[in-house]
Amino acid sequence: MREFARNLSESLTEAAAEEPARRGYGGHSMVAPLRRVLVQKPAPSRSPEDAARFGYPHAPNDELAVREHDALVSLLADAEIEVIAQAPAPAGELDAIFVYDSSFITDEGAILTRPGKAVRRPEVELAASVYRELGIPVIGTIEEPGTLEGGDMCWLEPSILAVGEGFRSNSAGIDQLTAIVQPFGIDVYRVPLPYWHGEAECLHLLSLISPVDHQTAVVYLPLLAVPFVQLLRRAEWTLIEIPEEEFSTQGSNVLTLEPGKVLMLRDNSITRGRLEEHGIEVLVYSGDEISHNRAGGPTCLTRPILRDMFAEEAPTEGDAADT
Repeated sequence: MREFARNLSESLTEAAAEEPARRGYGGHSMVAPLRRVLVQKPAPSRSPEDAARFGYPHAPNDELAVREHDALVSLLADAEIEVIAQAPAPAGELDAIFVYDSSFITDEGAILTRPGKAVRRPEVELAASVYRELGIPVIGTIEEPGTLEGGDMCWLEPSILAVGEGFRSNSAGIDQLTAIVQPFGIDVYRVPLPYWHGEAECLHLLSLISPVDHQTAVVYLPLLAVPFVQLLRRAEWTLIEIPEEEFSTQGSNVLTLEPGKVLMLRDNSITRGRLEEHGIEVLVYSGDEISHNRAGGPTCLTRPILRDMFAEEAPTEGDAADT
């Protein structure tokens, strides 16, 4: 695996960065300015068994879910991000709200995933439908026996995609993903995920790390693989650690709106303070139902369609120091 480039200008030409913005989709980055994003309105409950079927700690509150989601959409729109709503999900498809997982966007087009959580597989057709409507080509689809979820996929730089291998994304799925993206010059770096609480609970790579600026990420180190952390440190990433008590409230699940400006759950005040100490601007939202009851943060609730890498400025030497 080759070492990271020190800045974007070494691995991405200006012309290549401008092309996705012209098309309206793409951007191989977790932090470039977010211009277009997909969301999914919460589906209503279908039966009292829904909570157990999806592994929620208590029955969903449909009215609260809609109010919280509407407020989240308004916040994104206020940040001058184009918000595109997928078609309504059928009643009972409660996890469809986590639109990040059923697809992934590259400069060449979309990849349709195959969730490791079997009850979520109908969500993939919702993603396929909206891409047809938007005219975004689908360049690949993960097929059985492969499983792959968007929450395990994290751009480290434009040509390096880290993918968590665990219960939700398996080796066969990552093999298929690699075959799809390698012709476009993208390397896939596998990150082993821990057993943690087992197959019944969700643990994505993005449960443990969220880039918040160039070569800067908020992390939960106790569950990250040692070789991955060592790779980031060799590349001189700044790693902002969250406290133990804020892992359960998804302190390490943060959506970056532009370099140095993020959206996170309001509950994680210690993590917020640490981000602000590093010069990160923090916006917050309320997610008692759409996040805490369903175990998904702001990244999970959104599917970036376009990140404008042409608008980015390369990081300075002073941005690369590790903590």
